[in-house]
Amino acid sequence: MQKVWTATELEYAFLFTLRKVNSINVEGFKPFFRNLPIDPYIKGNYRSRRLSRFIVAEDKLIKLPHGYLFQSKDYNPLLGDIKREFAELEDALIELDIFRNLVLAFHDSCKLHPEAEIGVHQIRTICSPDNLGNPAPEGIHQDGTDFIGIFSVDRDNIQGGETHLYAAKKEKPVFSKILNPGELLLVNDHEFFHFTTPIKPEIEAQGSRDVFVLTSPSLLTE
Repeated sequence: MQKVWTATELEYAFLFTLRKVNSINVEGFKPFFRNLPIDPYIKGNYRSRRLSRFIVAEDKLIKLPHGYLFQSKDYNPLLGDIKREFAELEDALIELDIFRNLVLAFHDSCKLHPEAEIGVHQIRTICSPDNLGNPAPEGIHQDGTDFIGIFSVDRDNIQGGETHLYAAKKEKPVFSKILNPGELLLVNDHEFFHFTTPIKPEIEAQGSRDVFVLTSPSLLTE
């Protein structure tokens, strides 16, 4: 597993920033969220997920071998100290220019070193008239990495799903916003806790929230 740098070792520091990635048309991503496998580690079958890891070499993506997601209970009290395994991202998705543009936007914005591992989580959270969807079942948390990117792909028939950032768990959020499709929120994980509020349908039908979450280091281990 890659080392997680301490805040003083980072070559530069930012707190958080929100940007619109104009080089990405999110419509190209949407078909790949329709057949995501259910996340087996969350009760309720309301979250689906894939996960792969990459490094960037001269503006090209190099996919790394399959690994296991691991966080300690210090960061994830719900699923910490468990080696979690997810299906890899689909090859056809990885080959898209818009996918490469997304990973490069994260890599370049965070000024990552050349061999930095990037984990890319593809996540759909669903809700129904009878059940809320919870994008952050672990509550207000940090991931135990250096940098996080949350990229919104789609919001379909939902209300809620507002992303909050906190300087400390028991303080009021310093940032609160619903991320609209095409927006990328970049967060220094050393400095902030994050959380996304539950979602529920706007009308009496199923709703869904589709995002990519990028982290560096990837938090994957062999």
